[in-house]
Amino acid sequence: MEINEPILVPWDFSQVAGYALEHAINFSKITDGSIALVHVVKKEKEIDNAKSKLQEIVDQTKEKHGIKLSLIVREGSIFTAISETVEEYNAALVVMGTHGMKGMQKFTGSWALKVIAGSKAPFLVVQDTPDAAFNDIVFPVDFKREQKEKLVWAAYLNKSYKAKIHICYQQSTDSRIKTKTKSNIVFSKNYLTEKGSDFQIKTLEGDNSLADESIEYAKQINAGMILIMTTKNISFQDYVLGADEQQIIANSEKIPVMCINPKAGVSKFGGFVSTGG
Repeated sequence: MEINEPILVPWDFSQVAGYALEHAINFSKITDGSIALVHVVKKEKEIDNAKSKLQEIVDQTKEKHGIKLSLIVREGSIFTAISETVEEYNAALVVMGTHGMKGMQKFTGSWALKVIAGSKAPFLVVQDTPDAAFNDIVFPVDFKREQKEKLVWAAYLNKSYKAKIHICYQQSTDSRIKTKTKSNIVFSKNYLTEKGSDFQIKTLEGDNSLADESIEYAKQINAGMILIMTTKNISFQDYVLGADEQQIIANSEKIPVMCINPKAGVSKFGGFVSTGG
């Protein structure tokens, strides 16, 4: 796996957008991928002014980092504009800044998870500047099937950053969930072993949700990232009540979270295979 396509950074002139750009620059230094700032305006007449303001960011970044950014300004809704830009430019990754739950709502006008789930590219959601070290990635595993892409990224990040993958899961009293989760753990172990990735497996002993326990574990090991899948065909109720993904994305520890969207038909490429039920 290689990142040759552009890395997109949604830009709203906020401090956390600047954090996202710093993370994107770190990625680009390893992957040699280009970076494009994406700004969405409500009206066409705002486009020229937005481009002028963005050009200042482009010039400052080139002077500071020696990197030339592209800039993209779109009219419309952020819910559709980001995903359309991802598809048009065949973007490999979107790096987006947020102020946690409140900031996510402010950024999108509703729920950031809707923006993420509507895109074909993975999202790296950040709340702070990059850490100097990026040594450990928490990789929660549950009973769901569509997680092949998450393993592909885990292997890639291990190879590129030498970051150890920490597979974590919860024990369940439900026999079907237990069987499916165990099957996914075995598949993950076999896949990462085949790729020569450095990893370990951790059973989460706490009584809280997998989301809460994964965040706590990431805090304990000072992880540089949590790697998750977004829920396929997420419902409106999930946005209102807060899906597990949204909880992890907005974590109070400000740990970066990479969200991988499941693709249709992924099972034919060797996705997770459950042995139960």
